[in-house]
Amino acid sequence: MKLYNFAELLHIAKDREFKAVGSFNLHCLEMLPAYFKAAEKTNSPLMIQISTGTAKYLGHRLLVDAIKSLAESKNVPTCLHLDHCSDLDSIQLAIDTGFSSVMYDGSHLSIEENIANTRKVIDMARPLNVSVEAELGAIGGSEDGKVVAMEEIAFTTVNDAKRFVDETGVDMLAISIGTVHGLYTGKAHIQHQRLAEITEATRTPLVLHGGTGVSDEDMRLAVRSGIEKVNVGTEMNVQWVSQCKNTFEKGKVNDSVRNFLVPANDAVTSVLVEKMQLFR
Repeated sequence: MKLYNFAELLHIAKDREFKAVGSFNLHCLEMLPAYFKAAEKTNSPLMIQISTGTAKYLGHRLLVDAIKSLAESKNVPTCLHLDHCSDLDSIQLAIDTGFSSVMYDGSHLSIEENIANTRKVIDMARPLNVSVEAELGAIGGSEDGKVVAMEEIAFTTVNDAKRFVDETGVDMLAISIGTVHGLYTGKAHIQHQRLAEITEATRTPLVLHGGTGVSDEDMRLAVRSGIEKVNVGTEMNVQWVSQCKNTFEKGKVNDSVRNFLVPANDAVTSVLVEKMQLFR
């Protein structure tokens, strides 16, 4: 089975009565079966996103081969997405090794530089049918070692979003409307009116980063208002680490390692199923 780009996966999701696609951070190969189990349980297509740190840790080719193999054996339409990358060479490597979607993050640059670099990535990706995400505005919190302090948050404006989409033709745009990367102990406050206005102005799939910490009610409203890709990462990581701490502490040194990991994967599957059902 081929890996699908975002537009293709979104079409499949909507045919299956999902209003948005969840894009879930993978931190290690041991977690991978949990993602496909959740997709099977919900009949959801699957979007797996990889940070540049994880890609370097596991290797691009191993990730592509493992995910393609599971997608085929489980018959789950799957997209493999490179998340938050500002380095064009790293994006080219992901494209060359078989990722089906990439994100160029130029949110730290001027809008002119962000547009110019996003165009370069689109030129790299389009010939291979790879979808491109960009980001406009500064989303607070921490993501794969990149930290944006709360005082540095910059919300996306309607005019900038329209200009960006018009001048790049990007496949999806991540916007800053109140969510925070890595939030799992508090509640995000989404600016729904800003979201609705950006949706109307751009008519392009919008991406919500920092999906952990968003209430179910806010998430449903955001999806109804134009969010078509929702990034979730911290919640699965927290559950996985919490379960592993518990099982490793109680285990014996001669126990099979998989016995430590199965409860962690079961916890991740539960989170994924809950999120996938939320996007219906």
